[in-house]
Amino acid sequence: MRTQTLGQSRGLVFVFSVVGGLLLAFILVPLLRMYATQTPATLMQIAAIEDVQSAIWLSLEAAFLTALLAGALGVPLAYLLARTTFPGKGVVEAVVDLPLAIPHTVVGIALLFVFGRTGIIGGPVNAVTGFQFWGTWGGIVIAMLFVSVTYTVNAARVGFESVDARLERVARTLGAGPWSVFGRVTLPLAWRGIVTGLMLTYARSISEFGAVIILTYYPMTAPVKIYDLFLQSGLDESSAMAVLFLTASLAVFIILRHLSYGRVTPGGRRM
Repeated sequence: MRTQTLGQSRGLVFVFSVVGGLLLAFILVPLLRMYATQTPATLMQIAAIEDVQSAIWLSLEAAFLTALLAGALGVPLAYLLARTTFPGKGVVEAVVDLPLAIPHTVVGIALLFVFGRTGIIGGPVNAVTGFQFWGTWGGIVIAMLFVSVTYTVNAARVGFESVDARLERVARTLGAGPWSVFGRVTLPLAWRGIVTGLMLTYARSISEFGAVIILTYYPMTAPVKIYDLFLQSGLDESSAMAVLFLTASLAVFIILRHLSYGRVTPGGRRM
């Protein structure tokens, strides 16, 4: 696709391109340098470790489940924020954004008071069902969800706000009920924003470290295992696992983006 610019804006485009290039270099150079230090033999050796494989798979699976939960819980709230006005709406919006401002180690400590052994939810749930959040995949998903659900709510809200409310009113005048309007008109038109939020939630969840290591040290997710390798063996093995994890995460993210977001048109139709 050819970029079209006005003649008088070429200087601006050039300056901004240089500045943007510096930012891209800032992001890419450390990652490329890390890749350049690895040899195939080292990567294969680390990849053969069962704990490394388990940690990577656990991160991928837990992040996927977190994204599903974020969609189930966050999309309804996003719709309310986009389409309704109610007392305290500003407070709700602030609460939704709050996880972005809290250090994630603080998040882990706060979650322990609710989902830990003596937590107000964790204790009774464990007593009744035998299920525990600490030291299980449940705690990992809870920690991931807390720090990442904001992205789903905010992106879905933008998606709903982009839908012309007149289309919903027309559908209602034609006899469609509110659930039918939401499922057949609003949701398909807002789908791009929702999928964007789910992708951001997935990406943020898969990289979570601070809250997870406080609430659920074992079983180890990939970020926790990389930290553990760094403490035990230094930079060589931890950087090798980091390369493996980054590659696996990037591959999954590209596949999901291609299957969902990249093939959805603004009207919600698949190409």
